[in-house]
Amino acid sequence: MMNTQTGHETPSLGATLWDGIAGHCPSCHRGKLFEGYLTLAPRCGVCRLDYRFADAGDGPAVFVILVTGFVVVGLALIAEILYSPPYWLHALLWGSLAILLPLVLLRSFKGMLIALQFRHKAEEGKLASE
Repeated sequence: MMNTQTGHETPSLGATLWDGIAGHCPSCHRGKLFEGYLTLAPRCGVCRLDYRFADAGDGPAVFVILVTGFVVVGLALIAEILYSPPYWLHALLWGSLAILLPLVLLRSFKGMLIALQFRHKAEEGKLASE
């Protein structure tokens, strides 16, 4: 699909999501999106895109909580039905997973939401009187 403003081809949704997961710049797909684990870089080191537009807010945390809860509770129920492990083993397995899984997913989800913001030119809402 051709972008009418820039004259460049708009990347596919899959490419946009992959750029977010990998932490790449949503514009040039080569620069780094993050400066730290969750801290955004001020701008892309390759194309100089200013990342001030990016505000994922609490969105990544909400999605991570929902995905983690679904995975942990689902696996715990399956393990209980199939194997009936002791409760201490449940606590050890699912407690550890409930701590580690959000740490693994949070950066990827934040990157995906920022890449989608860029792709769809999402910005803060404005009232008609402004």
